[in-house]
Amino acid sequence: MIHLLQHLAQTVEGEGFWKFYARLRLQGHRINHKRVYRIYKQLGLRMRRKARKRLPARSKEKLEVPASFTQTWSIDFMSDALSNGRKFRSFNVIDDFNREVLFIENDYSLKSSRVLWVLRHLISRYGKPEKIRMDNGPEFIARIAGLWSHANEIDFKYIQPGKPSQNAYIERFNRTYREKVLDAYLFDTLDEVREVTVGFVNDYNRHRPHDALKGLPPALYREKMEGAYQPVSPGLRSASATPSLHYAQEKTISQ
Repeated sequence: MIHLLQHLAQTVEGEGFWKFYARLRLQGHRINHKRVYRIYKQLGLRMRRKARKRLPARSKEKLEVPASFTQTWSIDFMSDALSNGRKFRSFNVIDDFNREVLFIENDYSLKSSRVLWVLRHLISRYGKPEKIRMDNGPEFIARIAGLWSHANEIDFKYIQPGKPSQNAYIERFNRTYREKVLDAYLFDTLDEVREVTVGFVNDYNRHRPHDALKGLPPALYREKMEGAYQPVSPGLRSASATPSLHYAQEKTISQ
């Protein structure tokens, strides 16, 4: 009996006493379960129950438009799949002031360290925000993220679990990105996703009117509020406008 239980412990992972006992019965061993359990304990094979981790309490915070650019950012993840079924993820960053897309990172895997790397590049380009709003995803509550936010004096604002409306700005953007890009094309490669995303971000920031911004695209609204806005005629806009975040220059972030 000792040999049988040791063999099961070595060959079967993640199963406890009753699964082992049932396996022995299926193998034709007619043994009293009390005896098996006694030997099971003596061998130290008892599985530890994994206690559920309780999330820290999240306070509800009223969603407000910041007074200026680079004051509050919102970040979130999205998921999709290529034509071959391989899944990929998108890490989206927008500024709450004018809903401008600061960056979209597409890759098969995006861990906490990769998220912080993207944020460091954006801080270098735009300046440091006072706070960043996000949900309770594992990438955002990882210990490394907490240490980084404390070291950089950036307040990570976690929304309450199950309350996506508290992060409504980026949730609304995610819907547009899915409709215009993720659901609009059948992608064969990740490079195709990135290429279409570049064009989408340029159009979204520079040309697509935004109802909440008095009909102006996000980048032009920011220029107007900062006193640098110069109206461009429709015939010249596509030739003269440059993306708020030029992905060709920032391609090293996604490599």
